[in-house]
Amino acid sequence: MSTHTLHTITNFDQLGVSPSLLNILHRLKWATPTPIQAQAIPIALQGKDVVGIAQTGTGKTLAFSLPMLQRIGTTGGKGLVILPTRELALQVDEVLHRVGRSLGLRTAVLIGGASMGKQIEAIKKRPHIIVATPGRLIDLLQQKVVSLQETKVLVLDEADRMFDMGFAPQIKRIVELVPKQRQTMLFSATMPPEIAKLAANYMQLPLRIEVAPPGTVAERVEQEMILVRKEDKAAMLQKLLAQYKRTVLVFTRTKHGAKKVTKVIQHMGHTAAEIHSNRSLNQRKAALDGFKSGRYRVLVATDIAARGIDVTNIELVLNYDLPDNPDDYVHRIGRTGRAGLKGHAISLATPDQKSDIRDIERVVRAELMITAAPGTSLNDLHHSQPQPSSQQHRQRRPQRGGGHRRSGHSGHHQRHRR
Repeated sequence: MSTHTLHTITNFDQLGVSPSLLNILHRLKWATPTPIQAQAIPIALQGKDVVGIAQTGTGKTLAFSLPMLQRIGTTGGKGLVILPTRELALQVDEVLHRVGRSLGLRTAVLIGGASMGKQIEAIKKRPHIIVATPGRLIDLLQQKVVSLQETKVLVLDEADRMFDMGFAPQIKRIVELVPKQRQTMLFSATMPPEIAKLAANYMQLPLRIEVAPPGTVAERVEQEMILVRKEDKAAMLQKLLAQYKRTVLVFTRTKHGAKKVTKVIQHMGHTAAEIHSNRSLNQRKAALDGFKSGRYRVLVATDIAARGIDVTNIELVLNYDLPDNPDDYVHRIGRTGRAGLKGHAISLATPDQKSDIRDIERVVRAELMITAAPGTSLNDLHHSQPQPSSQQHRQRRPQRGGGHRRSGHSGHHQRHRR
């Protein structure tokens, strides 16, 4: 897999984008391409296979949407985009329509939790592009109501997340059903061995583009870890919601926790909605739309939304619970500090989560600033023993080595930069 290097690109006119699409971009006031767009679009427009390694919020959707629209518009054929979650599928469809609506673009969104009948009707209208989650697409393939034989451009977005969610067999089956003579674009935040193997087996000499190494946190996100007792978390939440006045995204570890925290926030007098897998597709869409429009100031989510929320003005991401998987920390806090704006990320950790904090620091390759809330001390991290999670099936990582934390200064709040 060869690697592509970046030349300075300051506007979309330099990328080989067709005049009709450039006019649409100018009308949308999308003037300057992001690094992943600047590198991926010229290669993809040549019909070459692309592996793009970039974090969420870097503009990947437009990086594959523009070349796909241009190629199927000039050479014919169909496009297929595979994504891990319903929210991501809907957001990709929204971007496709913003760019392609005036060109007469037809799409079909094939996702679970929505009416299969309506999706079949959309397929009968011969869409130019299908946007799908793996499970629902396989269901419709088995019913023989959809064919992939005309697919000329295949996109696998958030590939590592799809593998994490157990979709590897479905992805391989879908890839094998698409014609061998096609263009493939694969985008992923990380490059684990199984993704590299997929690229080697199913792509033609792909060019690899990496705009940020795995674990890279958006430059303008200020991170802080607050050490707090479990019983004091709600009080700390109330304090932070008073301190940060604009939109806040709160992450919890479980669906039950999300529901409970949402009610607590509403009881505090703030508008809040919840988004997790127990909510119907319509409920999740209403929550996300309400958060985007400002109807809800606070959105409480589980990790299903870590890579599925594309909102540019989130002031604070608050990890009410630390994630089970430290890699998800990066995706959670990547919801703030988007589109060049400054962002804040605060995580609440209990004194028994010493090894969890270390795991996160290993992923982001940095020492986090730690604040001790009233009732706790940074010394708690020295002496506490990691306790097993209450989640029965959680796989705890072995505690990793490392030196002791330096003592924080005395005062009501102890602050410590790691």
